[in-house]
Amino acid sequence: MTFTGSTAATGRPDADAFRNVLSRFATGVVAVTGRAGVGFRPVGLTVNSFTSVSLDPPLVSFCAGRTSRTWPVLRNSERICVNILGAGQEEISRRLARSGADKFSAVPWSPSPSGQPVLDGTIAWLECSVEAEHPAGDHHIVVARAHVLATVDEDSPLLFYRGEYGRFTPGTGV
Repeated sequence: MTFTGSTAATGRPDADAFRNVLSRFATGVVAVTGRAGVGFRPVGLTVNSFTSVSLDPPLVSFCAGRTSRTWPVLRNSERICVNILGAGQEEISRRLARSGADKFSAVPWSPSPSGQPVLDGTIAWLECSVEAEHPAGDHHIVVARAHVLATVDEDSPLLFYRGEYGRFTPGTGV
């Protein structure tokens, strides 16, 4: 076993080593969407730090980067929609991860009960309200309460591992 990436001077791992170690943890990918601004336009961002928090009350959490220009817009929405992306949605994940004006051009979606974007091809979604937000280093930890949810498609989930997208097919072990 080789230990790398920490320095005696700082007593903490360097950023590249930390990222390298954490990339060994496979995650699902979600798109957090909402509608805001003039014309109630759709906005969204890609997140791979999503988890369930509590069954009672039904809470989830995700992390949004402090430098995100999209999160401040979504944070002020009455409701947001967490879309659990399917294996065929890599391009949508990449599109919503970019900075830019109209990330939603050519992204098909339908409204949730409160009008938030549910992306076509999503395997499940949760319409939520933001309960709390906690600063944590270079991110915000967001805790959200689920109000309405649904499973939509039986596709495999979109996964992220070691900087690449992939899929897991239940029942096959791959």
